[in-house]
Amino acid sequence: MATNPDLNIQIHPVSGDPRPLKEFLTNFPLAVVVLDPYTHESSWILNTARRVLSNFRGADVRVAYLVTGTDSEGAQKFLGPLAEEIFALADPERTLVRSLELSNVPAFVVLKQDGSVLDSAENWDPESWRRVAQELSDLSSWSRPELPGEGDPAPYAGTPSLG
Repeated sequence: MATNPDLNIQIHPVSGDPRPLKEFLTNFPLAVVVLDPYTHESSWILNTARRVLSNFRGADVRVAYLVTGTDSEGAQKFLGPLAEEIFALADPERTLVRSLELSNVPAFVVLKQDGSVLDSAENWDPESWRRVAQELSDLSSWSRPELPGEGDPAPYAGTPSLG
């Protein structure tokens, strides 16, 4: 399970200037799917991530992709048109991933407004992602996406989060 991160870490929106993590938590919890653009494993989960994050877009939750190990331009390139649909963030030095103490990506992490971790799941493990989605659904009084869903990949181990 992820640990509570340093709220002063600078996060880089794909469109915009870097800001401290705490500024992304002012009004709503933050739900992110953490991806590494240099691995096949992260690309395999893009459709699932899109479906899960899209499910919560109407809730009182800020949803985002967090692309590690690259700048905003690299995150945009990796996500392509997905970055236009859902908020996208870059973690070029993997500072947030390190602060969260994530071991593997892809990961699904929910931070509450006080910066504490509500829940997290590493690798593509549909049961764990379902648990995180249920926790977020309970917190936001919103419906939970079906996990696994039609077209989702079979469970698999991810790759080391620090590259």
